[in-house]
Amino acid sequence: MSEIRTLIVDDSSVMRKIVERALRQAGLDLAAVHEAGSGSEGLELLKAESVDLILSDINMPAMDGLEFLRQIRAQNLAPGVPVVMITTESSEEHVRQAIQAGAQGYIRKPFTAEQVKERVLPLVHAA
Repeated sequence: MSEIRTLIVDDSSVMRKIVERALRQAGLDLAAVHEAGSGSEGLELLKAESVDLILSDINMPAMDGLEFLRQIRAQNLAPGVPVVMITTESSEEHVRQAIQAGAQGYIRKPFTAEQVKERVLPLVHAA
């Protein structure tokens, strides 16, 4: 896969830019980067746009990342698209819930481009 269409969901616009920069530093050729400030915004975007990769924060107001992930699966949006959760949680419980809900991986904040590369590249190259 050469050019990757990505959706980054985070309630912080600064964090969305940091994630995008880390993806580029990890060597991903991003054809399009869609941003959503909430899980519900992310769901609406997925109804209109097709993407190859989704990165979502877990802790967001209104609809958190876990509910966003459950809704993606329940509504059959983005079937087969890898979802990577981004979390500040040191709690293994959140990570376990994310994996059970269908996430293919997770990244803990703060992260480096190298960590993003290790977690994300295998997912997009397997697609």
